[in-house]
Amino acid sequence: MTRSLLSISPGLSFADYVSHDALGLADLVRSGDTSANELLDIALERIDAANSSINAVVDVFADTARAQIAQGLPDGPFTGVPFLLKDLFIDLAGTTTTSGAVFLKDTVAKRDSTVAERYRNAGLVIFGKTHSCEFGGSPTTESQLYGVTRNPWDLKFSAGGSSGGSSAAIAAGILPAANGSDAGGSIRSPAATCGLFGLKPSRGRAPLGPARFDGGGGIATVHALTRSVRDSAALLDAVAGPELGASYASPMQSRPFLDEVQQQPKRLRIAVMPQSLFGDEVAPDCLTAVADAAALCASLGHIVEQAAPAVDTELYLRTRQVMKAAAAATGIHAAERGLGRKATDKDFEHATWEAYRHGLTVTGEDVMRAREAMFALHQQVAQFMATYDMILSPTTALGPFMVGTMGPEYTDDIAGTLRRRVSAFTALANMTGQPAMSVPLFWNAADMPVGVQFWGRFAEEATLFQLAGQLERARPWFKRLPSMTLEAAR
Repeated sequence: MTRSLLSISPGLSFADYVSHDALGLADLVRSGDTSANELLDIALERIDAANSSINAVVDVFADTARAQIAQGLPDGPFTGVPFLLKDLFIDLAGTTTTSGAVFLKDTVAKRDSTVAERYRNAGLVIFGKTHSCEFGGSPTTESQLYGVTRNPWDLKFSAGGSSGGSSAAIAAGILPAANGSDAGGSIRSPAATCGLFGLKPSRGRAPLGPARFDGGGGIATVHALTRSVRDSAALLDAVAGPELGASYASPMQSRPFLDEVQQQPKRLRIAVMPQSLFGDEVAPDCLTAVADAAALCASLGHIVEQAAPAVDTELYLRTRQVMKAAAAATGIHAAERGLGRKATDKDFEHATWEAYRHGLTVTGEDVMRAREAMFALHQQVAQFMATYDMILSPTTALGPFMVGTMGPEYTDDIAGTLRRRVSAFTALANMTGQPAMSVPLFWNAADMPVGVQFWGRFAEEATLFQLAGQLERARPWFKRLPSMTLEAAR
């Protein structure tokens, strides 16, 4: 069923716009209090006002979005709500997917990714792309192609990566939710940095095709960054489930994830892990944020105690290095085939090219052993989580950091330690395939957000959404926005 949403209602103010999450905006469209075109107008006006400062949105195709509205939108949970795709991993026919790389700046997708198709079926109006660092390989959204994405909370700081364009766009009030992808923390880290909710689903929960089998050999997945927990749940409901020809998928949930948000969780046993398993230095703000979250969970009746899984850290580090290198080589070779020309070191950033060169030395046996190691690591963590329902940790070990700290001009020798600190707590969940979420519960003395991460058992996003809903009710964060967004709403 479709509905015509071309009527323009008496103006919705920007203050009204940012006071609603995506589901709330869809309710306004359904009630006739606003229209899809009016919501798109506001989003575009906000891009005009804010994007020159934050550099979050790198492609806008408003005419395509207007045509989508004119054709009649599906009657879904997000009907009429403007939405942005990350410029990585997800294709939209007729638009470029550069993956943040100069080499791919003129590529045009021939078909939609399954997730993009499902977003449209949910009624979302896709009108642009957000900045990603090159191939999503950095924890900061800085690229030679598009420059630097800045954090709306303080423009001197990074919006995180690699979904930093999406996180900055949401924090700046351009829209309440946007697409992201995550191969080592690329949803959770920018969510933590920009005061948002960001959940990485279980391996196989969201489809990656039809162009991709499994991202990065099984470590990558797609979902979204949001201001509200319920938007995240409803967006996952909209895209979850195997696509045609899928080789595997996460077990189906018993009821919609959106229903779980209002469900009180059972008394959970939560293991608090403030220190990195890999010996990375953890910033004081990150430790304070974890202690604060642990105290909040205890006050809500959960069992909270310090504990950590026994993980073969050397096996993990070797495996991640092999998978990252193999993914870089595979990605660059695929780009060469698509463009019909060979790449050189001038076509890619230094870190990407070094990973590619390493990937050329990786053998098929190396990759197979790495896949077996991923399974072994999953078993090690799963054994620990037979005792605990959740692990609570910092989202990152570094906390907020300034732009230019680890940008594309730096070699891994110079910026590598900082990059590893950003993913010290997030990347293992990609290796094991379990779901994990960053929750915005803490702001430091400089009023910068510092997220905390909760890891769930494999395929148990429902429990994460239950806890997230409880935390959101106990300490609401939806109205906490950067001053640049609040001032625009006055």
